[in-house]
Amino acid sequence: MKGRGMNLLQKRFSPEEFPNRRDKLKMIEVKHLIKRYGDKQAVNDISFKVEKGEILGFLGPNGAGKSTTMNMLTGYISSTSGQILINGVDILEDPIKAKANIGYLPEIPPLYVDMTVDAYLGFMYDLKKCKLSRKAHLKEVCDLCKLSGVRNRLIRNLSKGYKQRVGLAQALINNPPVLILDEPTVGLDPNQIIEIRTLIKKLGKNHTVILSSHILQEIQAVCDRIIIINKGVVAADGTADEIASKLTNEHKMTVRIEGDTHTADDKNKIVDALKSIDGVKYVRADMEREKGIYDFDVETDGETDVRRAINRMCTENGWNILMLQLSDMTLEDIFIKITMGDDLRRNDSKSNKKKAPKIKLNVKDGELVAEADDEKPAENNDKKEEGGEE
Repeated sequence: MKGRGMNLLQKRFSPEEFPNRRDKLKMIEVKHLIKRYGDKQAVNDISFKVEKGEILGFLGPNGAGKSTTMNMLTGYISSTSGQILINGVDILEDPIKAKANIGYLPEIPPLYVDMTVDAYLGFMYDLKKCKLSRKAHLKEVCDLCKLSGVRNRLIRNLSKGYKQRVGLAQALINNPPVLILDEPTVGLDPNQIIEIRTLIKKLGKNHTVILSSHILQEIQAVCDRIIIINKGVVAADGTADEIASKLTNEHKMTVRIEGDTHTADDKNKIVDALKSIDGVKYVRADMEREKGIYDFDVETDGETDVRRAINRMCTENGWNILMLQLSDMTLEDIFIKITMGDDLRRNDSKSNKKKAPKIKLNVKDGELVAEADDEKPAENNDKKEEGGEE
């Protein structure tokens, strides 16, 4: 792949920066992957590795190239160029051997609803040419996915949560070393979501897992590492803390201060006093928590510890600190900052001409879900090319 430069964002967040990962067995290797649909480039020269026993969260707004990448990883579609190795096997050169290493759960589980759970899993056992003991292996999979009590029921009569479990069970048949799970908890109730998350963490002890989801809390709760893909490139790769440390050196805190008059005048005086402290970059007065008592959001330059200075300021003015809480960047902050193009894309000359997609944050089934805004500028209302990323 000579002459192919690494994208600035890929270089900045390359996992090679973290040497503790180098000695582990690479179960998935993606090298300079490109996918084009006519003139549209859905995936643009992405590279990453996933190690044995790692749970990788795969994030991205709609239209970013995430689903296209997942489809190439599973061999559902081929790449325009680049290479995918599954447990050392090239998925294009030897697709049968490579796919034998993968258990795949798509967003809509591939179920035959007129079959019983037992018949369906037996069918998948035969389809995958599994060599393990049939009776013992199917029992093990059903016990793991908590399906033992419904093995003789028709799949059509199961709840959505149990159908999702059956879909996960078929992915586990033949004990593949790699599991690729696309939105495994979509549409489930909170209790079912917790059960599936617990199961995924348990599976991560013996399998390499790629988990794709729009639910940011799910990725935060389950995954060891996160990849954020945006506009067809890997925009970030690392743990949430690693990405946040590369993204900004700012530190945030919330401080609740009681003034001496318990009036709105206190709020303005405290804001001005906080802004005068060396190392403070930004101050915002938040809600009135008690009568005349406000919370203040404070951002620092990341180099100066301003807590003692805030304490001295309050003592000199006769004010009381009722609460001081440090607040690091959340995964939501990281996701929005990257996909909305803040800071990082200012350094990428190639992306200055393009606007990152707008993101809407909605609450669905008690979870925060990131979705792309479907509104388009008038000049960009061209019909989407057939075969493009959804």
